[in-house]
Amino acid sequence: MNPLRSLILAAAGSEVVRHLVATTPGTSGVVERFVAGNTIADAVTRVARLVDDGLWVTLDHLGEDVTETGQAERTVQTYLALLDRLYAEGLAARVEVGVKLSALGLRLDERLALDNAYRVCAAAEQCGTTVTLDMEDHTTTDATLRVLAELRRTWPWVGGVLQAYLRRTEDDVRALAVADSRIRLCKGAYAEPEEVAFTRAHEVDLGYVRCANSLLAGDGYPMFATHDPRLIAILAERARWYGRKQGSYEYQMLYGVRPDEQRRLAGEGETVRVYVPFGEHWYPYLMRRLAERPANLMFFLRALVSRS
Repeated sequence: MNPLRSLILAAAGSEVVRHLVATTPGTSGVVERFVAGNTIADAVTRVARLVDDGLWVTLDHLGEDVTETGQAERTVQTYLALLDRLYAEGLAARVEVGVKLSALGLRLDERLALDNAYRVCAAAEQCGTTVTLDMEDHTTTDATLRVLAELRRTWPWVGGVLQAYLRRTEDDVRALAVADSRIRLCKGAYAEPEEVAFTRAHEVDLGYVRCANSLLAGDGYPMFATHDPRLIAILAERARWYGRKQGSYEYQMLYGVRPDEQRRLAGEGETVRVYVPFGEHWYPYLMRRLAERPANLMFFLRALVSRS
């Protein structure tokens, strides 16, 4: 793994570094470029602007690895309130929610996480939107896919995420590229051991393209999460080769990253969904985004210097 990426991911667990980032003058303004505020009201305001620009959205309440059932319940209640607000504001048709199962209690009990996810999915159905289960580190992959399969027995539209850097992902893609299945393909953002994950960027890119081909050849709805211009060009070519019409797949990008490209693709008729996180637990999320690409780190540092 790239030494800089390893250092950033290690810093994600440091309370000292978190305090430094949170208290450095100008940091809050920079964080707002990547995180849509702390509250539901903040997030909905930002999301409405994206929808007005012709974009679609996955809205994710930050927080993971809860250690108490009460924390998991508070997360569920936040999602229920968020869905009610999206429905009331007329945004549910274009804004879904993303959920991390560890925020719903996965590390406490898989059944607890499933029951909590069931409640969120039921509320999403009532509001006329969908849910995508985020993928976390490799130790949770099997449990996440089991929960996904169980939820899809009732709601086939529940989306899942697969990470191209995991060596197992090509097999998972083939199993999930089926009718009604919604799968987001991303590169992966966690520090993983070499025995389970590709560690060289070129290997990850090759794996991403192989997985993308399988998704495009399948009967499901692929969701391609990448900001890489080269990959976007390859995906466009592969979509044409497989006879995929616009609207039978989508691009996904992070809030605050390449917004001009998001609007360009949308302007060309592509479906573009923006992953929008919100909430007080923004620090681990921010550090993973910085670790994904050196360009993200340089963007953050330049913005920080310009505001300090």
